[in-house]
Amino acid sequence: MHRASMIVCGILAAGAVCASPGAQSAYSPRLGSFDRLNEGRPILSPRGDGFESAGVFNPAVVRDGDRVVMLYRAQDISRLGYATSTDGVTFTREAAPVLGPEAEYERGGGVEDPRLVKIDGLYYLTYTAYNGKDAQLALATSRDLRRWDRKGVILPAYKGRWNVNWTKAGAILPQRIGGRYWMYYMADAKDARDQTGIAYSTDLVTWTEALDRPVLPRRPGRFDSRVVEPGPPPLLTPDGVLLIYNGADDRLVYRTGWALFDRDDPTRLLARSDQPLFEPVADWEKVGQVPNVVFVEGLIAEPGRWLVYYGAADKYIGAASVATASAR
Repeated sequence: MHRASMIVCGILAAGAVCASPGAQSAYSPRLGSFDRLNEGRPILSPRGDGFESAGVFNPAVVRDGDRVVMLYRAQDISRLGYATSTDGVTFTREAAPVLGPEAEYERGGGVEDPRLVKIDGLYYLTYTAYNGKDAQLALATSRDLRRWDRKGVILPAYKGRWNVNWTKAGAILPQRIGGRYWMYYMADAKDARDQTGIAYSTDLVTWTEALDRPVLPRRPGRFDSRVVEPGPPPLLTPDGVLLIYNGADDRLVYRTGWALFDRDDPTRLLARSDQPLFEPVADWEKVGQVPNVVFVEGLIAEPGRWLVYYGAADKYIGAASVATASAR
């Protein structure tokens, strides 16, 4: 039997039928429901008349000792705010942004939608750099989450093997596979925009597209028919590389899905969610700068549960607890 088939068959619940490697419904990540924290209210909301007066959303998180550190997109123009928490729910914000548009590829637009990983003592921040005309995937590094060393645009717009327009949303797997680091990202194909691709690197700075097509395309008639965008950094599980992603349908309602890739070949899709895991329900997830959006971008895996952080309606930040079948 092909190895991918063995993976899919080996993780099925009792009584399920073994499926071929390309099947979309055989695997289940065995997650509980997304239970909103903070009594169902946002954990962060816009405030004041400064850099976060219009909206706070799309957060990246990382555990730093006994604290959770959050970098989040804040607007008047897009900058990254900094907040910390000891319980993962009540956050203390700093008065000034930690990263703002300074480089030429950021000025005129802003820095947007961070993802954050720690590898060998160094923090790697991917973000969308927008100069008022073009959006491009950029990278910065830090030892302390405060002072950031810009590495520049890592996947330029208009120059990919298959992407013909903008690049965004870099979600890096922190473990090497086959001697390489791997990153899922979003770009625009000629025939369909906003799909997920994959790139690799040996130094985490210079990235090369692995395929001449999206690794996770849009699906007509599904919850991800219009947008397929990586969420938090993927997780390396015993079953494979698990990517939580954000999908939008033709009405641009954003919901949360998952995809499983081969542990030895992260370009090989093994399974994908037929139904979304999470969708906008609360009023503050339905009404804001952009209606009907839950956009998961931060995840902390704890024994027996995940803490998930998301932007809501491009105006608020929410948090949810998700029970896991095992401590992954």
